[in-house]
Order: sequence, then C-alpha cells, then structure tokens
Amino acid sequence: MNLWRPAYVGIGSNLDDPPARVRAALAALAELPGARLIASSSLWWSAPFGPVVQPDFCNAVAALLTTLEAREFFASLRGLETRLGRTPPRERWGPRRIDLDLLAFAGERSVYPDLVLPHPGIVERNFVLYPLAEIAPDLQLPGLGRVAELAARTSTQGIRRA
Repeated sequence: MNLWRPAYVGIGSNLDDPPARVRAALAALAELPGARLIASSSLWWSAPFGPVVQPDFCNAVAALLTTLEAREFFASLRGLETRLGRTPPRERWGPRRIDLDLLAFAGERSVYPDLVLPHPGIVERNFVLYPLAEIAPDLQLPGLGRVAELAARTSTQGIRRA
C-alpha cells in the first residue's frame, strides 16, 4: 500500500509572461506521476528577492499529495522545471522563466546536500508565506511554526495579489 504524503511547492516566474508560466507549472504539477494536485493559491506579484535588478515575480503555491519520498519528489520537480524551460541562472536570485521550490514535505525536518526541509527561506519570504497561508494557514512547519502566524509577522511590502 502506498502512503500519500502532503507536499507544498512554491512557484515563481518573472520572464516570458510570468502568469502564463505559473499557470503552466500548476497544470504540469497536476499531471506529475505519483502525485495529485489538491489545492493552489491565487497568483501574487512580488518584488524580486536579492540584489539583482529585474522584473517583478509572479508567484503561487501548490499543495499536492504524493506517494514519492521527499528526494524522489524533489527530483521530479527539477525535471519538471527543465521541461518548463528553466535554464541555469546566470546570477543567484536572478530572473528566471520558472522556479519550483519544495517548501515542506510530510512534516519532515531534513537536511540533504541539495535539499533542506522545510525550505530554509520560508520565514523571510512574503511571496511564499502569503500564498501558502491562503491554502494551508494551519500547516505546522517543523522548527518554524504555524503558517498563518509566520505570515502575520511578515511584511506586506512589495507583494500584491494578482
């Protein structure tokens, strides 16, 4: 018997029609083998994170159930990014066609060479917390707290619902 595990994925784009790219990513997540898309947030616009001058991002968060283990699911996300047109970034925190971040997975608190769960940047990123709070306000992020409480402590500067 396969165990279904909850997974939360952050989606972002700021190149080549970002809202269309985010919607395409949501559609692709719904077709991911071994997973079911169960909820998605509204689209949100946010100012870029980091020092690189670039266009605003369009963001969303998806909630899925999956029978995959965390590392397998993460690998599926990396493959999906490539299929959706992601190329290696020229600069850290630079512009991108698509970005899929595994934010939380089945209540795990883990550190792998290429993956940290929950995602270490969640608490400082309103473009993750606001859409995540829209679909999973009561989600407990191990070692970080409840999503709604984290979002309430995060600035609204630079973010707006699309």
